[in-house]
Amino acid sequence: MSYSTIRYDLTDGVAQITLARPDVMNALDTTMRAEITDAVSRGGREARVVVLTGDGRAFCSGQDLGDRDAVAKLDLEAVLREEYEPMLKAIVDCPVPTIAAVNGAAAGAGANLALVHDVVIASEDAFFMQAFTRIGLIPDAGGTWALPRQMGLAKAMGAALFADRIPARKAEAWGMIWEAVPSEEFDAAWKARAAQLASGPTEAYARIKTALRGAFENDLAGQLALEAQLQGDCGRTQDFREGVEAFLDKRAPQFEGR
Repeated sequence: MSYSTIRYDLTDGVAQITLARPDVMNALDTTMRAEITDAVSRGGREARVVVLTGDGRAFCSGQDLGDRDAVAKLDLEAVLREEYEPMLKAIVDCPVPTIAAVNGAAAGAGANLALVHDVVIASEDAFFMQAFTRIGLIPDAGGTWALPRQMGLAKAMGAALFADRIPARKAEAWGMIWEAVPSEEFDAAWKARAAQLASGPTEAYARIKTALRGAFENDLAGQLALEAQLQGDCGRTQDFREGVEAFLDKRAPQFEGR
């Protein structure tokens, strides 16, 4: 697929996907959703970490509401099922770690697009907003799944009902995101994290994602069984053997992601 609303770059094991509609604050339309889905799936095959970020002053302002006639005809249920669901599943099911590098405003579906990533790193001048009640809707794009898991029910309920801006520093303090960093350090910070993951034990990362998400569904016995299975898988990887050798040799491991 060729891309017209995003940019895709693969360098040193990092697939960087940049939302590239800065004139509309990277609002999501049908084309962009399809391109994100394709690019994330491609990154999962080609890279060892996938990063999604925005061009310009916004990360993503959510659903494109600019065309009044088109919005009036939107079948929201169909759009969510046919366009948003594949995009969000591509991110959650991605076999390599995913990072949302939130450079600016993340509102509505744009906020929740960020929050389904494995790690969210935000510039301290960014903010998150569940803007849905301002137009008579409920949080979607996975928001009702992500928010209570990351913030707890009380904070999630307030965020959804009041539609307040949540500054990046507050989002960090609430456990909504991994970290907020000074704006002048933002690019260097997320690139360093991406490089760290791209040089790490990729097979172990995939199983960490499976194990932590499974914890919300399993009882203790089920989770212990899942841990044992996944750890057994990790124990058969080249990276485990390299990690042990490096530990014994008192050197940094050189993981190959296999």
